[in-house]
Amino acid sequence: MKILALEFSSSHRSVAVAVLEPHAPPARATRLAELHRAVRLSEVIDASRASTVQPFRMIEEALRQAELDRNQIECVAVGLGPGSYTGIRAAIAIAQGWQLARGVKLTGVSSVLATAANAWDSGLRGRCSVIVDAQRNEFYLAGYELDEAGATETEPLRLASAEEVNRLAEAGRVLIGPDAHAYITNARAVYPSAAWIARLAAAQAEFVPGEKLEPIYLRETSFVKAPPPRIRPDTE
Repeated sequence: MKILALEFSSSHRSVAVAVLEPHAPPARATRLAELHRAVRLSEVIDASRASTVQPFRMIEEALRQAELDRNQIECVAVGLGPGSYTGIRAAIAIAQGWQLARGVKLTGVSSVLATAANAWDSGLRGRCSVIVDAQRNEFYLAGYELDEAGATETEPLRLASAEEVNRLAEAGRVLIGPDAHAYITNARAVYPSAAWIARLAAAQAEFVPGEKLEPIYLRETSFVKAPPPRIRPDTE
């Protein structure tokens, strides 16, 4: 299968095109080492300001590097965050449009898991926590154990206060995540990558229609009704 992966949840936005090798692991494989060997890919990363990122230029460059055409893509995988809501929504919109135009399969992958996988790929081993800025003086927090085989979740994703995350850092917990060093002393900056979104998507057997792709967002969505427009006296 040929996969286009989009990861726009952090300041390091990336696009990857992946091709599963003939010896690809069975669906639902969880060993990162197996996925690393089974997927051949090309990746384009843009760490510039979000307002200057050109996703379609990145897609075309990744396709060019992979020597593939748009019509050869069979699946589009999206990093669902948590992270930049605007970036994730943009990636989802591209995936939905691709499915409408080409009838491709769609799937979503946790950007937090992709961050842990990227840390594993860089050689990090042992217990760590992935943190993502959730604003409002909070972080998204998930725990992982990294060993030679891959990453095992030890603490499900949840919201945590900045005070709790700082206490973890003071206790010696290894903290990683997008721009994590900007928020927590001694934390390591590790970003989710489209390369790992593609690899993790390759291990999935479930695909969804475009309308089912939703960002990972742990807060309850609430809306405040806008007040009625005010009529200026001089316009009556």
